Amino acid sequence: MQGIFTNAYRNPAATAIVADGHAYTYGQLLDASALMATQLLNGTTDLAEARVAFMVTPGFDYVRVQWGIWRAGGVAVPLALSYPLPSLRYVIEDTDAQIVVADTAHAQILAPLAAEKGFRLITLGDDEPSLQPATLPNLTPERRAMILYTSGTTNLPKGVVTTHANLETQISTLIDAWQWSSADYTLCVLPLHHVHGIVNVVSCALWAGATVQFMPQFSAEAVFDTFAEGRVNVFMAVPTIYFKLISYWESQPAPRQEAISAVLARFRLMVSGSAALPVSVLEKWQGISGHTLLERYGMTEIGMGISNPYVGERRVGCIGKPLPGVGVRLVDEANAEVGNGQPGEIQIKGANVFLEYWNRPEATQNAFTPDGWFRTGDIAVVEDGYYRMLGRDSIDIIKSGGYKISALEIEEVLRTHPALSDCSVVGVPNDEWGELVCAALVLKDSSVSAADINTWLREQMPAYKIPRQYRIVDELPRNAMGKVTKNDLKPLFQTA
Repeated sequence: MQGIFTNAYRNPAATAIVADGHAYTYGQLLDASALMATQLLNGTTDLAEARVAFMVTPGFDYVRVQWGIWRAGGVAVPLALSYPLPSLRYVIEDTDAQIVVADTAHAQILAPLAAEKGFRLITLGDDEPSLQPATLPNLTPERRAMILYTSGTTNLPKGVVTTHANLETQISTLIDAWQWSSADYTLCVLPLHHVHGIVNVVSCALWAGATVQFMPQFSAEAVFDTFAEGRVNVFMAVPTIYFKLISYWESQPAPRQEAISAVLARFRLMVSGSAALPVSVLEKWQGISGHTLLERYGMTEIGMGISNPYVGERRVGCIGKPLPGVGVRLVDEANAEVGNGQPGEIQIKGANVFLEYWNRPEATQNAFTPDGWFRTGDIAVVEDGYYRMLGRDSIDIIKSGGYKISALEIEEVLRTHPALSDCSVVGVPNDEWGELVCAALVLKDSSVSAADINTWLREQMPAYKIPRQYRIVDELPRNAMGKVTKNDLKPLFQTA
């Protein structure tokens, strides 16, 4: 990550971070991260890829700790603020982190575990030692830099190891593709234990010499109030956040709506990712802001691989085209490439692709083809040069009665019904059909029944795609990034 530090040195007086009502310059960030690195080193010369877990609220402290770990030669392991203690224990034990850093808000959660496990717990606060900055180690590109954990929906989460070279590629590719510059100002409302927040928002902004403002607790009103101040011109979020912003906008009187829309129209870039963007959300946001959200495709293991263009047509319902330097191919179940218009698994190759799953050599080997392509498990089709997602092979591709059915396609159609506020489609095991198509519905008009929805849907889609079971729910289960956790829905439906 030498690039991000080098760029910070170029303009030390520029504002890097705004958080908690304070502005911090790149110079302050460099000084604070050097002192953090010195404290981590504790008299040694190099952490030599020792894993350092940290549980810190998004803001200046988060970045100074992350940079400090990197500058000391360590591997950064961000802990999710929303995780219960057993999940925190799992990550700390799995990475064998001997140093854990926490702010005062989270240190008390980790203190009993530190006493039990004997790791060094550093608590950020007023009593931090006064240190002279140490000589910091030279970081070579092939060094391990970060471990992020997959969601672990089917088994225990795996630690995804990225090197400094991987991160530099992921960041610099987006800097060019999305035309980041030092004139940009972005607002981070995303959790910082995922690629979306860490790489796409925070690291891209700081690499470019731009400013990132943090809002650890999301509030639609607070987001729009921040936008109204006139500084933010780049915004990235998950579809759920755009849905909440739309709902807030719709609840406001006309003058407030007009004022918000006028502010949004001046933005340079708005991006959606981490979950499929419903066409209905894209179209509503278009009407409110004048912007076609830039949808892209990425994973913990690859950063971003495919993106709609910054300049040019952003095709509704598509994730775009391969980013420069990223190899993309679609293959069938025999690992043979498929033609245009044919669905296939997305496979990725390039300098952006992760090094390994931490301490899981068999899982790492299984994740790659013999000729070095990473198997994403996601299914897509190419239409006129643009990739369109059909879903995750195990979750969103339902194999029923000999058909391969895209859950995402059914969800898109369902969302156009005026009585629905949200929905999710899953496949549940069934002796006769292989899997049954089932739908969970969140209604905004309780006078409409599932039977009414079913009758309407039969006029929209072929019979084999129509759900066989429906459940009305108050809300859909979601993870920290706003993705629906479909495995949590499956027990709602009867199987046979």
